[in-house]
Amino acid sequence: MDIKKELADLVWIPRLALTQGYDAVLNFADRREHKKKRLTQTSLKEERLYPRPQLERDSFFSLDGIWEFAPKSTGKYPVVFAKEIKVPYPPESDASGFEGECGNLFWYRKRFVLPEDFSGKNVILHFGAVDQLCKVYINGKYIGKHEGGYLPFSFDVTKELTDKENEVAVLVKDELDIKYPYGKQTQNPGGMWYTPVSGIWQSVWMEAVGEEYVKSFVCRYDGINIELDVDGTAEQYKARIYDAEINKKGTKIVKECTLKKGRNTITLDRIRHWSPERPYLYNVELFTQDDEVRTYFALRTVSIEHVDGRERICVNNKPYFFHGVLDQGYFCDGIYTPISDRCYEQDILHMKKLGFNTLRKHIKIEPARFYYDCDRIGMFVFQDMVNNGSYSYFLNTLLPTFWGQKISDKYTKVKSEIKRIFEKHCKDTVKYLENFQSIVYYTVFNEGWGQYDSDRIVNELKEVDESRIYDGASGWYKQQGGDVDSDHYYFHMIRPKKWSKPVIISECGGFTMVVPGHSMYMHKIYGYGHLRSGKSLTERIYDMYNYEVIPNIKRGICGCIYTQLSDVEGEANGLYTYDRTVCKVNKDKMIQLSGKIYRVFRKITG
Repeated sequence: MDIKKELADLVWIPRLALTQGYDAVLNFADRREHKKKRLTQTSLKEERLYPRPQLERDSFFSLDGIWEFAPKSTGKYPVVFAKEIKVPYPPESDASGFEGECGNLFWYRKRFVLPEDFSGKNVILHFGAVDQLCKVYINGKYIGKHEGGYLPFSFDVTKELTDKENEVAVLVKDELDIKYPYGKQTQNPGGMWYTPVSGIWQSVWMEAVGEEYVKSFVCRYDGINIELDVDGTAEQYKARIYDAEINKKGTKIVKECTLKKGRNTITLDRIRHWSPERPYLYNVELFTQDDEVRTYFALRTVSIEHVDGRERICVNNKPYFFHGVLDQGYFCDGIYTPISDRCYEQDILHMKKLGFNTLRKHIKIEPARFYYDCDRIGMFVFQDMVNNGSYSYFLNTLLPTFWGQKISDKYTKVKSEIKRIFEKHCKDTVKYLENFQSIVYYTVFNEGWGQYDSDRIVNELKEVDESRIYDGASGWYKQQGGDVDSDHYYFHMIRPKKWSKPVIISECGGFTMVVPGHSMYMHKIYGYGHLRSGKSLTERIYDMYNYEVIPNIKRGICGCIYTQLSDVEGEANGLYTYDRTVCKVNKDKMIQLSGKIYRVFRKITG
């Protein structure tokens, strides 16, 4: 084939098309008409579980379900709510039941009567996430607003409620404003950019609390000291800590103590560490005179140690190879929102059965259920921050792919408001996720998108939480700071560089294979090289690891993230199809490969 013609075709292909493999570029450039196929994740029934597993109360009242909906609003309170929508699915998704365009401004409304046992207590209204800006009203009274579409927020609405019928209304504004975190959303989906989401896309719920109640609980562990940090309205809390393993006599209490508000140091007679092989959790009950909550914690350390002449990432003082996949958290029914909370568990188990121990959660913050499932099932998480700011085709794709990757980000021109929003969102993300011990690694910037002053930001995030590894720049444009050398390989073979830090191949592979009947598109596909069968795909993956990754473990590679867990819309490079019904690779062969990786790593690192 004519390489010059191929490169010429790239002129008109939408942004980021250059990062596709040779065959996939030709497929993407094919101007034949394509039809989007509606897919359904039929293996699981619709199910919503308790949304906050790390602070669970009995006083749970869900507002998920059918809400009244007023699309294309002027912003004024609607006279009529002409449509309906199913929460917590975004209006752009099939699962929401809404058809049409919602516009940049739209309203939700839900009428409800509080449960009888909420009477006389304080009532907190919780939102998992609403994209991008929202204002919340109770019985016509404005109670507050929130900016940014990925983190939870709540309001005390006690004074606004009655013992009869109540109404909650939410005004949403979503212009896909790039000054706010937006991830892979675009108004023109294609390639590695996907259908945008708007509005409520995580659960909405209420809980009743007394005057003295627990607000948050965090465990910090440095390998010696165990610190339990309690925040709430009381000054003291009774704690009962249980052995997570159930024996014939039932659960075993390993510690009873009184905790003060703030940071507490405790000791346990026996330390049980958390790891993917043994995901040990300590279950906890916290009490005040007015409150009782169930939570948990895990004990593990993450550090960088000098092993076998190289810098290695260690967990519980043991070198680990992070054998992982890119996980973008997209679902065919609900886009950002799976049809069931069990889908998170299903994805984690699918990857464990292929031998993986790590998920790189890519440019998206998930509901707490996902991280809880990683904690209890045993799966490392590399968590990305959600990017904002502008994307440059030349600077972020063309230049680093074919010419150079050494550019300082200290003088990058980024508007001050974009910086302020991004840095606040990063710090809020770290605080929100601090108690999920499956998270061992944070990525701040990916492939230069919106990148600026990454060394400073890494240092400031370490002041918030120093118990994780920080990757300041995944892919390219690495600076002096950050804990790892993080490289992406799609067009080139993985080959040794002058690596001075622990090495993470944070993206690679992405080989394309379309499964008819299970792909959203047949012609508008995206990926890195095209395979026609599961056998050839498996062999291609095996060869990449066998001849490129494994030989370089001795040179410092500590982990490798394959792209990706599942297909996403037109991106057909997943190990599973978008509907999660077809595993494209040979499971036995993948387990064999995983075993070889771990054996070689153990032999090299001792």
